[in-house]
Amino acid sequence: MQGKQSRHHHGSHRQLLSTPLPVHLPVDVDAILVPTARNVASLDSAIELAGKLGCTLVALCSRWSSAHEVAWRVRGRGVKLIAIDVSDLPEGVVASFATDRVLAGTRFDRRTDTSLKRNLGLLLARLIGWRRVVFLDDDIGVPEPMDVCMAAGLTTHYAGVGLAINGMPDNSVVCHAFRAAGGLQDVFVGGGALAVGAKSMTSFFPNIYNEDWFFLLDDDGLRRTTITGTAVQQPYDPYREGRARGEELGDCLAEGLFWLLDNGRSPRDATLEHWRDFLFRRVEFITDVIGMVERTVGGPQQHRMLQALKAARGRCQSIRPDLCARYVNAWRADRVTWRAHVEEVYRGVVPRKRSKQERRSLAGVRGMFRSLDFPDETAHLHLPQERLHHDPADFDVPFPLAVGQ
Repeated sequence: MQGKQSRHHHGSHRQLLSTPLPVHLPVDVDAILVPTARNVASLDSAIELAGKLGCTLVALCSRWSSAHEVAWRVRGRGVKLIAIDVSDLPEGVVASFATDRVLAGTRFDRRTDTSLKRNLGLLLARLIGWRRVVFLDDDIGVPEPMDVCMAAGLTTHYAGVGLAINGMPDNSVVCHAFRAAGGLQDVFVGGGALAVGAKSMTSFFPNIYNEDWFFLLDDDGLRRTTITGTAVQQPYDPYREGRARGEELGDCLAEGLFWLLDNGRSPRDATLEHWRDFLFRRVEFITDVIGMVERTVGGPQQHRMLQALKAARGRCQSIRPDLCARYVNAWRADRVTWRAHVEEVYRGVVPRKRSKQERRSLAGVRGMFRSLDFPDETAHLHLPQERLHHDPADFDVPFPLAVGQ
C-alpha cells in the first residue's frame, strides 16, 4: 500500500488486527444475514451463495425490497429462507438505545435502518440457536463460497472475521477522496462481509456510520478480530454531499476511538480533551484533502469531490466535543442494555425444553415469530420441516413454503 500520509489521519488500522490461525478448518455456516433495501434482484448473489452452502438466507427488507418478493424469488431454488419486512416490526423487538436518544432531534439523527436490521439478525440467531452467521450486504458478492466457511471456522477464536473487500473500496467520502488524491488509505474490516460466532452476538450495532467498528469494540479496545478470504464490493457513487454529511459524525467517532487504539490507548481514554484535539485534527485533515484534490484531480469529478468534502468539513465543524463524549458513554450503556434485552427476549420466547432442532424447524421459527407478536404477513418462511441438517441431494426438491401462516 503506497501513498501520502497525513499527520492528522491514520490511513490504516490494519496493525490492530490479529493474525489468523495458521491452520484452521472450514465449518458450516448457519445463516447469511442480508440487510437489503434494493430491488429484489440485488439478492441473487446471496441467494446463490446460501444455496451452495446449504444455509438459511435471512433477508431483512425495507424500502425497495419486500419479504414477499424475496419469497417468490427463491421459490423452487432449494434455498432456506427467512424474509422479514422490518418496517412492520412489533414494538420492543429490538431494544431502545441511549445512543439514539443522544442524537434524536439533532442534525446528526440518522434515518437509516441498517443497524436495526443487523441487530434483529443477531437477536434471531440467539433465539433460533445459530452458532455461526455471516453478515453480507446486498451489493457485495463472494466469488469462492469456501471463503465463507473458512471465516466461520475462525469465529470460535475471534470476535469478528472479515472478508477482504475487493472491487470498490469500502470507505467514507473523505477517505475515498484522500485515496483518489494520492493519500495512503486502507480498508478495515466491515459489516458488509463479516462472520460472527455465538460469543459475539451479545454486542450490537449502534445507528451510526461505522456501526460495524463499534460492534467490534469493547471498553478495552478492539476485540480479537481477523481477516480471511475475499469479497467483492459493487461500484457506487462515493461523492454525494448528503452521504458526506450523514457519514461525518460516525467517521469522527470511529476514527477518534481508533486513533487512541493506534497509540496503545483504549476507549476509556476518550475524554473531552481527546475529542477537542481530534476534532481539530479532523477539520485540518479534510482541509488538507481539499487542497490535494485541487492540485491532483481534474475534470468534472473534481467539482463533485470538492463539494462533498466541503459538506463533510462543514458538518465536522458543527460537532462538539461534549457530543462525542456523551455518545461514547451512551454506547457503553447500550452494550449492557443490549445484552440484557437479548437474554430477556430469549427467556420469554424460547421454551426451556425446546431443542435446537425444534427451534430451527419451520414450526419452531413460526412459533417464535408469533411469540414476538409479528403480524403474519411480516415474516415469510421457506424452511425444511423438523430437520436440523439437510442432505445436499434434498436441495433438488422444493421445501414446504409457508407464507403468512
